[in-house]
Amino acid sequence: MAHLGARITRIAPGCVHIELPSRPEVTQQHGYFHAGATSAVADSAGGYAALTLFPEGADVLTVEYKINLLSPAVGDHLEAIGTVLKSGRTLTVCRLEVFGVEDGRRGLVATGQQTLIRIDRP
Repeated sequence: MAHLGARITRIAPGCVHIELPSRPEVTQQHGYFHAGATSAVADSAGGYAALTLFPEGADVLTVEYKINLLSPAVGDHLEAIGTVLKSGRTLTVCRLEVFGVEDGRRGLVATGQQTLIRIDRP
């Protein structure tokens, strides 16, 4: 996330927000945020949201995720929100939302769902 320039802006139990500022390195040929960058911040927001509910010493890996790109991702920055829908002993399911933010106005540009697995460190 540091390479992309993304940063966590909010952490709460089961919910994490990540912002990604617009810059040429994360956009595509038409000036929109690249789908890869959009997907990466969504995946990370869900992973960190799941991690907030895991016990000390646990880690997380994405098992699968599906994302729908609803409209061109434009704005001053993207805001990805990962929200835990179900936290289980082994698998956790999260809702993923990504908003394009321009002058304080937010528009939904992507939505998805993710399954993560808890990994207990030795």
